[in-house]
Amino acid sequence: MSEAVGKPFNRVDGRLKVTGRAHYPSEIPTENIAHAVLIQSTIAKGRIQTIDTSVVERSPGVLGILTHLNAPRLTTRGEGFPPQVPLLQDDVVQYNGQHIGVVIAESLEQAAYAASLVKVDYAVEQAATDFKRELSHAIAPEPGPGGSPDSMRGDVAQGLTMAAVQIDQTYTTPNEHHNPLGLTAVTAVWEGERLILYDTTQGVHSMRRTLAGTLGIPIENIQVIARFVGGAFGATLLPQPHVTLAAVAARQVGQPVKLVLTREQMYTSHGYRPQTSQHLVLGATAEGRLTGIVHEALADTSQLQDRNERITSATQMLYQCPNVTTIRRLVRLDKGTPTPMRAPGEATGIFALECAMDELAYALQLDPIELRLRNYADADPENGLPWSSKALRECYELGAQRFGWQRRTPEPGSMRDGRYLIGWGMASSTYPYLGNAASARAKIWLDGSALVQSGATDIGPGTYTAMTQIAADALGLAAERVRFELGDTNLPDAPSQGGSRIVISVGPAVQGAAIAVRNQMIQRAIADQASPLYGANPQEIAIENGYLFVAQDRARGETYTDILARQELPEVEATFDFNPGEEEQFSKHAFGAQFAEVRVDPDLGEVRVTRFVGVYAAGRIINPKTARSQMIGGIVGGIGMALMEETRMDHRYGRYTNANIAEYLVPTHADIPDIDVTFVDEDDPHVNPLGAKGIGEVCLVGVAPAIANAIYHATGKRIRELPITPDKLL
Repeated sequence: MSEAVGKPFNRVDGRLKVTGRAHYPSEIPTENIAHAVLIQSTIAKGRIQTIDTSVVERSPGVLGILTHLNAPRLTTRGEGFPPQVPLLQDDVVQYNGQHIGVVIAESLEQAAYAASLVKVDYAVEQAATDFKRELSHAIAPEPGPGGSPDSMRGDVAQGLTMAAVQIDQTYTTPNEHHNPLGLTAVTAVWEGERLILYDTTQGVHSMRRTLAGTLGIPIENIQVIARFVGGAFGATLLPQPHVTLAAVAARQVGQPVKLVLTREQMYTSHGYRPQTSQHLVLGATAEGRLTGIVHEALADTSQLQDRNERITSATQMLYQCPNVTTIRRLVRLDKGTPTPMRAPGEATGIFALECAMDELAYALQLDPIELRLRNYADADPENGLPWSSKALRECYELGAQRFGWQRRTPEPGSMRDGRYLIGWGMASSTYPYLGNAASARAKIWLDGSALVQSGATDIGPGTYTAMTQIAADALGLAAERVRFELGDTNLPDAPSQGGSRIVISVGPAVQGAAIAVRNQMIQRAIADQASPLYGANPQEIAIENGYLFVAQDRARGETYTDILARQELPEVEATFDFNPGEEEQFSKHAFGAQFAEVRVDPDLGEVRVTRFVGVYAAGRIINPKTARSQMIGGIVGGIGMALMEETRMDHRYGRYTNANIAEYLVPTHADIPDIDVTFVDEDDPHVNPLGAKGIGEVCLVGVAPAIANAIYHATGKRIRELPITPDKLL
């Protein structure tokens, strides 16, 4: 049998992308296409008193305009996470940038010009948008997808009393925005009562369910397609209202409509990473054993919906400590609702925890790795379950070796290169296993090739390629003989691509469907008197490059094509539903260790990351080549989180002031050093049949604290507020 899984395959969709033949949602060839442009509020809170569209209606090329005065009634029965709130249903404005209308015209230029002619008068109300000012109004969220907001084990007060050393600090992180290179776009086409939607969504089936509920039409009347998505990082994980508006606009004007968000509109149209204020208390014995942890996290959300992220979840399980209390609270502001952004919750929570652990290491005069090893958890301390697998210790050891950690001198400011200060820092990384149910379909064609399908999406990590490899191995075919299709609700149901869940959910479904259709072919052969395999034991049949044979007698065999041709079948098909089950006997997490070297200019406060090493234990790695690329991308995002990324707001108007990628800074090639990525071999038979854990998030978690800890080592200045910009070091 071929062995594609575990090999560094090139992307099967790479040629389509580099030659421009991969069509994204804004590039779908559609006849008679109209263009939609959003009208957005310019106040943060209040009501629309009047909205004058008379000039717009007479503007050249305008086909229609929708506002709350003429929009159809929509419902909140969608299944978003949280359910999306339909817009244009009343005159209430709840945040600056809220969609209050949409203009449809023959050309994009005509629609944009007409939208600029709309005149709106508001009754303005006092808005609350300043997170720091509203901290005293924090509320406890209801338990939801983010879990219970509070947890407690042991007696934390007693544990802290026993501590010889305590760290008691507050750490803050800002709002961040996703900024994928591709602008969010949707093309809506109605064919009678049937809606076809091409969207940059991370979940076609999730979007379909939401649209069916919001529009109040049968789900079978909707097809959502997203074969290629130009990046997302969580921006389009949850269904967003502008997609519904495009569908409604297309129905109103009676022709296909394309809506492409501008870069500025992307800052108010599909969420952001919540900002946080986190109070951490660590207590430890003089030997460095943790005796108590308190982690209280406050995050912002909107007045519309509570978005409760798992900010404190890693604190509950990463280190062995008998007494731990974690608390999560939300601050409701007059802003749009946050949405998941790569490693939601864990990335911000680990920043606080791992910086506090570094502070504790210095207070105890312990090596930061040694402190973590002294508090290493051999089972999940929160629930007592054994780990399905855990090679974090190996990550520390291999990472330290590859980084050269033994050459580190512990005193802050002790390492220099000429006039520059050199700092070394490290942090732990973890992300939970979030497997979901998924389905797949596999077909073997008469020519011996195969088609495998599932309604997943691919936002860039290489889903097309990984699924091709998994299917090829299960079918006993060369990967070049397998085609994988995704991104269409006409294909079997699959979860959205987020939370590192596609390979661990869709992968087993693809494997199961491929095995099922392979077994069908074996059964057809051994039951056919004309087959060389007639009467053979199915357990003894091997497959290599589409040739089925008795393992002990290779000459006794035939191909998939031989079987189908003799039985006059054009194809054989099978489906498989993967369900991970609900009973948990193990605690399942991916782990990693992050190591950073920084160079700091003592006069200018400029920080450069000059080396980075990441070592990860994430079960079986399907494609080391695309996996390494995925990890590098996460580390680059973590460097941005540590040093650059911050969305700023003018609280007088509730308006973002850097809603563009000129003033919202992200790393460029010049900011990124060579990045050393290594995977620890990890066999995990408990997570799924593939033994894979998912890698999309664990690579970003821990990057920011590793850099912050390195900056402290270089300068002796502990910066607890992200991003760490030069002004904070001077």
